[in-house]
Amino acid sequence: MIDLTQAQKELFMAEALKEAQQSLAKEEIPIGCVIVKDGRIIGRGHNAREECNQAVMHAEIMAINQANQTEKNWRLLESTLFVTIEPCVMCSGAIGLARIPRVIYGAANQKFGAAGSLYNILADERLNHRVQVESGILEADCAQIMQSFFRQRRGKKVKEGLQPSDEKLKE
Repeated sequence: MIDLTQAQKELFMAEALKEAQQSLAKEEIPIGCVIVKDGRIIGRGHNAREECNQAVMHAEIMAINQANQTEKNWRLLESTLFVTIEPCVMCSGAIGLARIPRVIYGAANQKFGAAGSLYNILADERLNHRVQVESGILEADCAQIMQSFFRQRRGKKVKEGLQPSDEKLKE
């Protein structure tokens, strides 16, 4: 695994943000991900749950699948996963199963984060694979795209006449 400069980390996180923009254009929760090995992107992904009608179509899962195909290997050794928002429990499990050694995320996820916020699956010593985690790369940009999305979504629901208690019925 090569060391990355701050500028390289920001460059790859900007690529993950481009993926998040693709989700946003489809009215999906805007999370984007890229996987890097030897200085090049080997996998890209963005949330596509609504588009694919599949609960597991998170950005990290899509990027891992593409990287597995690129590398022709289920093990993604010596790679780094960049994701705009802290991975959830499912994605953290997939990261460990893919043997990705390093994750860099932009903004924390206080409600679903499994890389230090709510859970810390990636560093859990009971598991056979632990992941080096770094956060805060382009944090403001990563947080802003999510905040804007949910602010707009709440505004849309108010315009549609939904009450806050009705939101749970639509989720």
